Amino acid sequence: MADVHPFRGWRYDLGQVGDLSEVTAPPYDVISPDQQRDLYERHPCNVIRLILNRDEPGDTDPEARYARAAKFLRHWQSEGILIPEHEDALYVYHQEFEWEGRKYVRKGFLGRVRLEEFGKGHIYPHEQTMLGPKADRLLLTKACRMNLSPVFGLYPDADGATNAELDTAIQGMTPLVAVDHLGVVHRMWPMTRVGVINAVRAQLRSAPVFIADGHHRYETANTYRNWLIEQGQHKGDTDPSNFVLMMLVGMSDPGLAILPTHRLVSGFPNLTSDDLIRALAPNVSVEPMGHGPEAARRVWEQVELDDGQNVFGFGTAADGVWSFARVVDASPMAKLAADQSEAWRELGVSLLHKLVIDHLLKRDAPHASPQFKYVHLLDEATEAIDAKSCDLACLVPAARIDHVETIASKFEKMPPKSTYFYPKLLSGLVFNPLERT
Repeated sequence: MADVHPFRGWRYDLGQVGDLSEVTAPPYDVISPDQQRDLYERHPCNVIRLILNRDEPGDTDPEARYARAAKFLRHWQSEGILIPEHEDALYVYHQEFEWEGRKYVRKGFLGRVRLEEFGKGHIYPHEQTMLGPKADRLLLTKACRMNLSPVFGLYPDADGATNAELDTAIQGMTPLVAVDHLGVVHRMWPMTRVGVINAVRAQLRSAPVFIADGHHRYETANTYRNWLIEQGQHKGDTDPSNFVLMMLVGMSDPGLAILPTHRLVSGFPNLTSDDLIRALAPNVSVEPMGHGPEAARRVWEQVELDDGQNVFGFGTAADGVWSFARVVDASPMAKLAADQSEAWRELGVSLLHKLVIDHLLKRDAPHASPQFKYVHLLDEATEAIDAKSCDLACLVPAARIDHVETIASKFEKMPPKSTYFYPKLLSGLVFNPLERT
């Protein structure tokens, strides 16, 4: 179950760096080379120098950037640019944002969570991980000995008791505030009141945790702890490496938004709506609804109104038609995904890839080699169809939080790009030391 602890985090001294917005950054894995350059130029102490240090002219060691990140970190600590919390704290963290005209406030808190190996406890992944990013994060962790960015975890909280406790506790307190490049407002309150901390810990003591984002960082934390044990540097049950920095959000929080990830598919040239109707019959009914962005919006509104996982919107670039589609016979999925659970087979992304694309469309075009681009906004899909930069745009219903819980609790991984938790957590609000100070 969730063993949550307060900690003495390291934070920027605003008296030295000024605006927190200038020194924070998105997670490393969503930062483009252009944004990396912009963050470097924004402030000499921007956290980009830690989480995604760049290669420099004259580097002869491929691992030089990790050592350079550690050097920046130690220098900022010694110069008081980063300062430790004066006592143990949980860090209340709210994110205020807007998506497709609707406003949200996602509420949670940052704390240390005791690590468990996946499959051996009550912390559950829902995505596959890759070796490259884990190797990269491990080298950085070994160099800095600090959690520089939080993992994003979800826990059952049907009555919202944890947020209610924290909301009451922060009344009258002034938050630390940062605004990111997307306009998301991030507010953080260090909470050091022992009674509040103990109440929150007790509420989560019987709760499982589902990793929403940061799977690579979580697995890296486990690997780093195991490496310390192998090196004889581990100090037992209370060693800081037994824990990882994690943002914890209740699964019933009104601000928890899982957004859709639409697919732009190439590899089916000259595909029209008539071709789609013929190829997908009789398993999928397809209803053309018109041309252009307005038709696409009507299709997407119908997908959202239906609220099922078996409905899609399709835009065919060859004729510019947008269609509403419904899977009416998913029986082939039992063979197409025989090793997966029924819950996995019922996901919209599973039906799209396994049934619609890999089975029905490729049955009609056996030599097709589909390529995918992933977007989140309806406008991005309509622009791609208008520009004919893809052959087929697929509007996909977002997975719900109960899908994550049901599938992850069986230690089954969801298909790639099944979930998109927005907004991302900022790096640089608080750091978790992995050494005793």
